[in-house]
Amino acid sequence: MDFEMVMQELEALGKERIKKTYLSNGAHEPLFGVATGAMKPHAKKIKKNQPLAEQLYATGNYDAMYFAGIIADPMTMTEADFERWMDAAYFYMLSDYVVAVTLAETDIAQAVADKWIASGEELRMSAGWSCYCWLLGNRPDSEFSANKIASMLDQVENTIHDSPARTKSAMNNFIYTVGISYLPLHDKAVETAKAVGPVEIKRDKKKSSILLASENIQKEIDRGKLGFKRKYVRC
Repeated sequence: MDFEMVMQELEALGKERIKKTYLSNGAHEPLFGVATGAMKPHAKKIKKNQPLAEQLYATGNYDAMYFAGIIADPMTMTEADFERWMDAAYFYMLSDYVVAVTLAETDIAQAVADKWIASGEELRMSAGWSCYCWLLGNRPDSEFSANKIASMLDQVENTIHDSPARTKSAMNNFIYTVGISYLPLHDKAVETAKAVGPVEIKRDKKKSSILLASENIQKEIDRGKLGFKRKYVRC
């Protein structure tokens, strides 16, 4: 399948209702409004195709950019490629669910995510914390330094309430992910969640939402999900 065919197929899959949802979450034109599940059969046909992924990502069309993330070949991507993708990720559904997810399949994931967390830019920080969530939820505990993850929990506890909205949300998710998917620091994550308490996310034209990592961790424990790891990072 070539670029033109993929764009035509994505357009045909678009739904007005889904488009409205994406727009309300921060997407902007151009976009078609394609449900992510509807992309899977097409992605299976294409498998990994980095040149095509680059063409699609460069369109600025949200659906094409998302599809690019599904068919990207992360192991061929350099740090400069990820920086370029991040520059074009204009809202959190791209930064956290396309760029961070794709980065999480590489060997450079932690090094790049660390730089983004330290960048001071809302979406880069959000992508950095999100990347760690994807990593911790998929890779063996032995791949991480317990000291490093512990100091990251301390950083979250000390800075989350003063961070930008999207970064706050990703940090909150980090506490939850450590609590469920990284057993060496389960207890510390639970303590951090209690110390942080409710996290208020203010959103334009919508009422604020309140996030509570401690409740979410407990719910997953009750469901027998402690130690949960995903088989795959990308869908």
